Amino acid sequence: MNAEIIAVGSEMLTAARIDTNSLYLTEKLNNLGVEVVTKYVVGDDRDRLASTIRLAASNSQIVLLSGGLGPTEDDVTRDALALSIDRRQIFHQEICDQIEQRFHKMGRRMAETNKRQAFLLEGAEMLPNDHGTAPGQWIEDSGCVFVLLPGPPHELKAMFERQCLSRLTRIVPKQFIETLIFRVAGMGEADLDQTISPVYKKYSNPATTVLAHNGDIQVHLRARCKTQAEALALLAEVGGQVEALLGDRIYSRNGDSLEVTVGAMLRKQRATIAVAESATAGALADRITSVAGASDYFVGGFITYTRAMKTEMLGVDPELLQRFGPVSKEVAEAMAQGARRRTGASYALSITGNAGPATDGGQAPVGMMYIGLASPSGVTSTHRQFLGDRARIRAFAGQMALDFLRRSLP
Repeated sequence: MNAEIIAVGSEMLTAARIDTNSLYLTEKLNNLGVEVVTKYVVGDDRDRLASTIRLAASNSQIVLLSGGLGPTEDDVTRDALALSIDRRQIFHQEICDQIEQRFHKMGRRMAETNKRQAFLLEGAEMLPNDHGTAPGQWIEDSGCVFVLLPGPPHELKAMFERQCLSRLTRIVPKQFIETLIFRVAGMGEADLDQTISPVYKKYSNPATTVLAHNGDIQVHLRARCKTQAEALALLAEVGGQVEALLGDRIYSRNGDSLEVTVGAMLRKQRATIAVAESATAGALADRITSVAGASDYFVGGFITYTRAMKTEMLGVDPELLQRFGPVSKEVAEAMAQGARRRTGASYALSITGNAGPATDGGQAPVGMMYIGLASPSGVTSTHRQFLGDRARIRAFAGQMALDFLRRSLP
C-alpha cells in the first residue's frame, strides 16, 4: 500500500517552520511496509486543500493530514475533507463536553469557537487527543483511509502511536521495506550514476535513489517484499553488484558518516589524530569531535590562519612559506608534520587553501585546497580545485581530508 502526507498550515510555507511531522510519519509507515510516495504542504485555503486531498486519494490508499484542526476560521482541514469526499459534518455534544472539561482542569473557560472541534465528518471515528483539545478523525471512503491528525508534534505523535498504529496494522498487507545505504567519497555524482546505473536500471524493486551533498554521495536501495528474508536477499543481489563497481570508494554500508567511519578505524587501531587547519578554521576538528567518544582518538588541533601562526605554532619554515606560498603542497605537508610533532599523535591532517572570495595574490585561485597527512610511515599530500561559494569549498575540503585519511589508514 502507498500513502501520501499533507501538512496543512500557511505557517508551514514560511522559512520559520519546518515540517518535521512528515518525517516521523514516514518512518512509522515504512516500518509497517507502507511506502510514502508523495508529500504536500498546503496553506490555509479550503478549496486548494480539498483539491490536494482528491489528488492524493486518487493515487494512494492512505492519506494522512496534519494540522488545521484548531478552533479558528483558518483551521480548514475538516471543511476541506468534507468538501472533497462530499460528507456532512455532525456536531457531537459529548466531544464538546470533553473539550470543555479539559479547559476546566486547566482553570480556563472554553471559548465558543472551540465548539468547532466537536464536529466529526459523517461516518468518522473520533481519535482522542490526550495532549490537546483537537480530536483526530479516521474516515474510510471509496477504498481510501483518511487520517486527520493535530499539528503540534507532541500531540500528533501520541495520537498516532495510541490510536493509528493498531488500526493501520489491521488493514495494511504484511509487507517489509528494507533499506541498504552506501555512502561514497572521492567521485562526483554524475560519475557515480554512470558507473552504477547499468545495474539499478534493471530493477524496479529495489528502488534506487542517489543523493549528493558537499562531496558526500549516498546510494539508497529500498526493497519492498512480502517477507523480510526476500527483501534482504534482493538487497544483497543488487547491492553486491553496486559494491563491486564502486569498490573502496564506499566508506559506509550502514549509513554512518565519514567522521564516524574514520573514528571507528582509529579506535580499532588505538591510533590518534591531530589537525592543523588554515582555510577551514576548525571545521575539520568540529566534524571529528561531533562523534560521541571522539576523545578516544582526537588529541587536539591548531588553527593557523596566518603565516606567522603557521611558523610559531607548527614550526613551518618561513623560507618555505616565502618560496612556495601558504597554499602549497610543501606547506600542507610541513603543517601536518608540525601538528604530529607537537601533539605526539599517530596521524596528523592539515588543510591549507583559498576558500575565497578573493584570489591570494595570484598564487592560489579560489577553490584550491591542499591536504597534508603525516603518519608513522612519512608525510604525503593531495590537492583539488573546487568550485562554489566559500561554505561549499570549505565543506568539500573537510570531506576530502577525512577521505584521504580513511584511504591511508592500514
